[in-house]
Amino acid sequence: MLIRSFQRLTRAAFLQGLFALLLLLPVLAFGQEAPYKVADHYSKFEAYIPMRDGKRLYTVVFTPKERGDKPYPFMMIRTCYSIPYGTNNFPGRLGPSKQLMESGCIFVYQDVRGKFMSEGEWVEVRPLQKRYSKKEDVDESTDTYDSVDWLVKSVPNNNGRVGIWGISYPGFYAAMGAINAHPAVVAVSPQAPVSEWFIGDDPHRNGAFMLLDVFFFYGGTGRVREKPGMGMQGASLSLGNYKDSYHLFLDMGALPAVNEKQYKGQIPFWNDLMAHGTYDQWWKDRSVPPRMKNIKPAMLIVGGWFDAEDMYGALNLYQATEKQNPTAQNSLVMGPWSHGGWSGGDFASFGDIDFGSKTGAYYRDNIITPFFMYHLKGEGSLNLPKATSFMTGANEWKTYPAWPPADAKEKSLYLQSGKGLGWSAPVQEDAFTEYVSDPANPVPYSAVAMKQMGRDSRYLIEDQRFASERADVITFQTEPLQEDVTTTGRLFADMFASTTGTDSDFVVKLIDVLPNDTPDFQGKKMGGYQMLVRGNILRGKFRQSFEKPVAFKPGEVTPVSFELQDICHRFKKGHRIMVQIQSSWFPLVDRNPQKFVDIYHAQNSDFQKATTRIFHSAKYPSRLRLSVEEGK
Repeated sequence: MLIRSFQRLTRAAFLQGLFALLLLLPVLAFGQEAPYKVADHYSKFEAYIPMRDGKRLYTVVFTPKERGDKPYPFMMIRTCYSIPYGTNNFPGRLGPSKQLMESGCIFVYQDVRGKFMSEGEWVEVRPLQKRYSKKEDVDESTDTYDSVDWLVKSVPNNNGRVGIWGISYPGFYAAMGAINAHPAVVAVSPQAPVSEWFIGDDPHRNGAFMLLDVFFFYGGTGRVREKPGMGMQGASLSLGNYKDSYHLFLDMGALPAVNEKQYKGQIPFWNDLMAHGTYDQWWKDRSVPPRMKNIKPAMLIVGGWFDAEDMYGALNLYQATEKQNPTAQNSLVMGPWSHGGWSGGDFASFGDIDFGSKTGAYYRDNIITPFFMYHLKGEGSLNLPKATSFMTGANEWKTYPAWPPADAKEKSLYLQSGKGLGWSAPVQEDAFTEYVSDPANPVPYSAVAMKQMGRDSRYLIEDQRFASERADVITFQTEPLQEDVTTTGRLFADMFASTTGTDSDFVVKLIDVLPNDTPDFQGKKMGGYQMLVRGNILRGKFRQSFEKPVAFKPGEVTPVSFELQDICHRFKKGHRIMVQIQSSWFPLVDRNPQKFVDIYHAQNSDFQKATTRIFHSAKYPSRLRLSVEEGK
């Protein structure tokens, strides 16, 4: 899935911009670079490639006009977001890097089954088949296999080697192509891959529903087509005179209103979402990481530390591939990027934060291009470490022989009385901090939430002072650090909490507080800036199990633990480390009624205020667990 930031847009302009972005990213995947006319260097033909069950997938192939002294490899992307149709329609760029395009490859773009010009039925995150006993047992793995087999046998002057790549949903298709891969597939790069849609990617975070992204994405793309050739079809959204999504969703009320007032039952996947409110078999069948077995191609998995959609996908697909294929060539790259931000442009900064170098160009020049050149053409040398990561805060590229890094030691940062935060466990008895969470006045996910309709992905690095000022957000911070604190690897929140309700959401944010004398950046006053390093949410009823939700007992102290996802960040000497805790993140995440109900079918009358206490006593020591590199 892919949602970008669209600020101060009307409904029509918003959807038009969304469609344009979805169509362009998988095809272009580039920023503006040096002029290069693809039509001058490549010929193009279109074909319907037959699958084993008789369905045909529409495919566009670009072949170099110069035959050269060697045959060419394939670079393939399979996508649900359209491809360049028509004999004379040439995109501005081909493939994942300009260097690969100019070196000469056979570039292949394919509409996946059931989308645009391809035949067959469309299925969201199509599950992998459990067996292949008849020709109708098809999935994205078999479709990739059959397509590759046709290509190597039918396209002249190829060297029999295929590389596959894709960002976001196409990253999912790339991963599927690596499972039971055709022998010709030698290198695969799933980038920001869709992988697990209930726990960490796109529609959910730890069971909490990502309302803002899902509503607009499927509102613009989610209707089932009537016949091949039709583009993306959406619902007729009624945004009225609303200028921002915060008030749109607040006034809309409980989730059933989306179908009643907006979708009118026209979006099948929304109906599926509302029917599967727990981690049942429907979701488990769509989970990619457990199925990353029998991986033969070399893997390069790419993600961004500020990816608002699929950071979970990159990290967990890498871990699953590593665990289940111990001899596979498998590498991870994590940069300081938003969703797909590595694919084009310099990405020397994001939001108000300067990274000190052209991180996007570094990746394309030093990682993705050498990876495919080596495996597809046998050119150059390749010695990729297991993990390459940009360390924010330090603004440095780092390499690691394992991820998470084995030499990082787990340490605990404990919440303290008086809004303190420290490395020692609290000694006070009966210590807690409380706040009142009101669904009628939820905490906005961003300072600009009430000024725009679409989601701004910069919220993941945004100054959190707007939240610190609210009474329903509690804040803890260290004294100025006496030395650098370098954190690499996994990050967990272990809290002891109570609520006067029977359900609650918990948002935990780890923040780097810049000193007051920090230099300005691009006219922005950076002194005291509270940079969000990592934030995540848990729907409290899933604290014990995503399969079987459990109610809270009002007033009872209850352990609440969840993972915030990995980090690679240096808190520098003189900075402070801050933790913020709250119970809403709206409208990024839908509101919790704070009553133990099926939230997807809740009524407006179910929503209630609740008082939440976060304990930080000797008996109930709430903390964050970080992996810290000693002496760094």
